[in-house]
Amino acid sequence: MSASSSSLSELTAARYGKTKVRVFRIVREGKWHHIVEYNVEALLEGEIATSYTQADNSVVVATDSSESHFDRILSYDSRIADVFSDRQSRTLHIVRISPNMSTTLATQPDHLFANAPNIDLAKISPHILNAEKFALHLASFFVSKYAHISKAFVEIEQLRWTRVHVAREESPEGHPHSFYRDGDDKRIVKVEVNGTAGKDKLVGKVTAGISDLLVLKSTGSAFENFYRDEYTTLVEVNDRIFSTSVDLSYTFSDIRLAAPTDEKKLEFVIPLQKGEAGYAGSVWDEEVPARARAATLETFAVDESASVQATLYKMAQRIIAENATVNAVTYTLPNKHYIPVDMRYLDVDNLTPSKAEVFVPIAAPSGLISATITRK
Repeated sequence: MSASSSSLSELTAARYGKTKVRVFRIVREGKWHHIVEYNVEALLEGEIATSYTQADNSVVVATDSSESHFDRILSYDSRIADVFSDRQSRTLHIVRISPNMSTTLATQPDHLFANAPNIDLAKISPHILNAEKFALHLASFFVSKYAHISKAFVEIEQLRWTRVHVAREESPEGHPHSFYRDGDDKRIVKVEVNGTAGKDKLVGKVTAGISDLLVLKSTGSAFENFYRDEYTTLVEVNDRIFSTSVDLSYTFSDIRLAAPTDEKKLEFVIPLQKGEAGYAGSVWDEEVPARARAATLETFAVDESASVQATLYKMAQRIIAENATVNAVTYTLPNKHYIPVDMRYLDVDNLTPSKAEVFVPIAAPSGLISATITRK
């Protein structure tokens, strides 16, 4: 490269890591099994510029590096009972048994998966069943473990699994080890752990939410009195189908994280427990996702919607009101249009809103409504 070309540009931002890591874990509590399925992405920032500008790989934490300390990570938690992988689907399956049961390491992990630190930590983290806590644990590990890494970004997409209910079963919670996928929506968690101020001054930023939650109401929605000019063709309507695919994100106040004190940097301390002051509505409160989902669905259902915008605002207001440390809520709501079929050729009125019963779903084009509501 000529001197003139190198003087015209500079590296201003860089991240690298691993994406689309699929993790499925079973946690056993006697006959009760708890499961989670995650798609994980982990990216790192720090003093890595020379890997781009000077082809200097010495600053790159290769994903294979975690293979060398795999056995040490396993020995950190003797409760791990079995690890097995599926090469074809690139999915790691992990079985964890409770501390009072005898444990053996039944199999060694496939090399394909031993090289991902987020997989390693999935084996031992006691927070694996909660995406926010697990993401914070993973990001804190990266920043604490490597001196030249100052920030870690972890994104988790959690797929839905719900217990099967069997008639006359002994527990109203559902079957102890049978599950079904009850929707295509996903829980989304995005975490940043920042160690720029020092490895003993870690700061966490957490945004969580929902994606692809498809909802529809067949009445209780109108759109009238909107701005009109010579380009307006939309007809006002006082009763219509309201359908959208909900993308929701809510951001918590920044949190201080305790630096791990163990040599392997695997320790992660949860500062607040249920019942303690400051827990309710915080990032540590495991009921926040359920409340946010309920606020979305219930408000959507009962609101006599004057517009998508007005309903969106009410949803966000409720989430902020019910969760003390949620500072901002963002919704993105694309319209899913259902157009009544003109059946006048059959002398049938299918266009009057109260009489419309046959519709054609329209995929595109569609309206797109988005807004961010913040705490005062």
